[in-house]
Amino acid sequence: MRASGFPACLVVWALPLSLLLATMNSGVEGCNRNEFRCGDRTCIARKWICDGRAECKDGSDESLKTCQSVTCKTEEFSCGGRINRCIPKSWKCDSQTDCENGMDEKDCPPKTCADDQFQCQNGKCISLDFVCDEDHDCEDGSDEASCPAPTCNPNFFRCNSTGICIPRLWTCDGDPDCENGEDELPQQCGDRKPVNPCSPQEFHCRSGECIHIKWRCDGSYDCKDKSDEEDCVKVTCRPDMFQCNDGTCIHGSLQCNKEHNCKDFSDEMGCVNVTKCEGPTKFKCRSGECISYDQVCNEKKDCNDWSDEPIKECRENECLQNNGDCSHICNDLKIGFECLCPEGFHLVDQKRCEDIDECENPDTCSQICVNLEGSYKCDCSNGYQIDPMTGACKAIGTVPYLFFTNRHEVRKMTLDRSEYTSLIPRLKKVVALDMEIASNKIYWADLSQKKIYSALMDKADNFSHHATVISSEIQAPDGIAVDWIHGNIYWTDSVFSTISVANTEGSKRKTLFKEGLAKPRAIVVDPAQGFMYWTDWGLPPKIEKGGLNGVDRYPLVKDGIEWPNGITLDYLDHRLYWVDSKLHTISCIDVNGGNRRTVIVDKENLAHPFAITIFEDRVFWTDVENEAIFSVNRLTGSDVVKVAEDLMSPEDIVLYHNLRQPTGVNWCTVNSVHNGGCEYLCLPAPHITPHSPKYTCTCSDGMHLALDMRSCTKDPPSNSTVTVPTKTSTKPARTTTLQHIIPKTTTTTTTTTTVTSRMNNTHMPPSTSVVPRKHTKVVAVLTTPGMVTLSQQALNGIAAETNSEKASGHTALSIVLPLVVVCLITFGAFLLWRNWQLKNTNSINFDNPVYQKTTEDEIHICRNQDGYTYPSRQTVSLEDDVA
Repeated sequence: MRASGFPACLVVWALPLSLLLATMNSGVEGCNRNEFRCGDRTCIARKWICDGRAECKDGSDESLKTCQSVTCKTEEFSCGGRINRCIPKSWKCDSQTDCENGMDEKDCPPKTCADDQFQCQNGKCISLDFVCDEDHDCEDGSDEASCPAPTCNPNFFRCNSTGICIPRLWTCDGDPDCENGEDELPQQCGDRKPVNPCSPQEFHCRSGECIHIKWRCDGSYDCKDKSDEEDCVKVTCRPDMFQCNDGTCIHGSLQCNKEHNCKDFSDEMGCVNVTKCEGPTKFKCRSGECISYDQVCNEKKDCNDWSDEPIKECRENECLQNNGDCSHICNDLKIGFECLCPEGFHLVDQKRCEDIDECENPDTCSQICVNLEGSYKCDCSNGYQIDPMTGACKAIGTVPYLFFTNRHEVRKMTLDRSEYTSLIPRLKKVVALDMEIASNKIYWADLSQKKIYSALMDKADNFSHHATVISSEIQAPDGIAVDWIHGNIYWTDSVFSTISVANTEGSKRKTLFKEGLAKPRAIVVDPAQGFMYWTDWGLPPKIEKGGLNGVDRYPLVKDGIEWPNGITLDYLDHRLYWVDSKLHTISCIDVNGGNRRTVIVDKENLAHPFAITIFEDRVFWTDVENEAIFSVNRLTGSDVVKVAEDLMSPEDIVLYHNLRQPTGVNWCTVNSVHNGGCEYLCLPAPHITPHSPKYTCTCSDGMHLALDMRSCTKDPPSNSTVTVPTKTSTKPARTTTLQHIIPKTTTTTTTTTTVTSRMNNTHMPPSTSVVPRKHTKVVAVLTTPGMVTLSQQALNGIAAETNSEKASGHTALSIVLPLVVVCLITFGAFLLWRNWQLKNTNSINFDNPVYQKTTEDEIHICRNQDGYTYPSRQTVSLEDDVA
């Protein structure tokens, strides 16, 4: 077929297509607008240029010419200098140097304190209430200089041990508020029989705590006043026995046997195998001796079998022949050779080097890790930016604050202590804390009042603005957590051994977990994924995970844990961090129970850790024994910093920053349906699979869900059958049942779901998802406890909203499909035109080569309005052929 035979429309259509392909190809070769083109024509992310580390092999991304061409955005500050880096303007004058030349902290105006604050001599601000309280709240101690002798109001009681004044109503209430408990002494309160708040399986410390009885006289201080180790009989071991650090005795032969026979592993500490012959400076003879590597190939017999002097190997350089078959580096040794790899590669099969994927370690980067050939690159999530000085991801946005409890108050402090104030004063015994950052609301639990309160942060210092959230059926709210997306609050109760939920007004509540709990303490929620996590320091101690609606519960940590206290969640890396007060550790694990790691072990700074929180690359924790707050690098476990000290029983701690509570979708309010159509509580369901429900309805304690799975009834639903029609669609609906599904063939054109309800108080069996075929009737036997996890897509369109978004592939199809159709239509039109042309053209083919030479392959006899016409006559010379 000749090119001239193509129709013009096909050529016109193909031209823009070829231009489009050419444009795409040129974009790949020339890098897109978000990329930088290196000198070797490779492309890297534009945000990587002038970041202090060359990603281009030729270093062009860090050249002086490239860096000087960088211009900062209006919302950024230019560091200037050779590198000319850009940082957010909010980082300027934040008391932390971010530019390498320190330009961001130069020419900063002096800090001014508010009228209700005291300015320390170092320029930092603290609350006026902290002045002359016998605690050094200024780092330079200027808040306690030239203070008069302390006196208390007649309505207050003065603790002689500390000089602190407490309300007289707090005396003789069975709860010691003074450090030495003098407010509860018989001289003050008369002869009263002391109440023991501990169970028979617990030891009551003189300082008020309850600890496990087995921790008494175990060699480790667990009470604040160390009373658990007083009057203990010290165990002595026989001369042929080894005494573990915890005091127990084992046979001496068990020490250094490469097995842990002591519970504290002390029998394997300090063991050195002197028979090892390893390292680059040692050579092990075949006859068993261990000699220095300098003695190899020295023409002297140092091994009994002469294995250190092989004649051939000592004189041969194997690397000279084909590089020793090494893929990269061949290193000749005195005997033999070894293959080596450049940095960023590791050796496989003794010869070949492969790239090391540094990103397999979740702690390689603080947030995002990008693996490169022979290297890697750290990046940050939205809302964060690489700090040029530290290389870590630093948050952009609001100023971060630490909020923490200090027994009788809640305090607020910036991370650099430039601002340090009292937020909620004159509380009784506040132990738990959380907040709603978007609504500027704070929640706290008072162990003495046995209540949970809330208040707006800007009015929290005023008692008249305190709202009581939970005041009944609560004993020991040791931990609280706020679901900031769905507007619910969760709390643990170590006396009732329960975990409960309520709306933030406290008008509706529900007990979610009760079985299998002993001493639940700290709790943290992930409303975006629908899960909660909590610690339990009872017997056995554990860390568990469960859905925010009370389903899908299972343990994450059961081993290597003694006294788990505080717990927090890194929402970016999806890792849990917790403190263990018995093991003096901070550990972490991913939300599915994998990649467990100990961050730090420190008996001094983790003497009795209580609560923990996380921000950027650091974890912060309170320690009730040190009466201080510390922080450490969460990736390396190094750089321990004392953030605050001279506190009084600091317990809970939370970090205030807008990035700590990312926004999400409240599925209980979508489609303008109030409360998801639920009569009582609408709770988010855990995201287990893409087809999991978004939420479920639940009823109060003692009430049951009705058959419509939305309303509540006092009596359990009876065994009855209800038929609920469902909408038909071109795509078969996915129906979720709880026990078994029996398909029955039917001739009806609509799908009918028959639900048989049967009461069962045992644990809910796992759900089974089935896609019914066309013309089937699905009979589902459902277990209906107080709350079930059931996709209501087949029952109703409200109770459990499902995700109806189309696959991303549909977008691609909408572009490709029209192009294919246009191509087919054009090709079809071309075939029709070609067929018409052939029908209306007569041709004469000549077999004679003479005619073939001049006419090529055919002579056309065309037809026009006058009839048939022949092509013009041509003269053929036979002499040319003869010649």
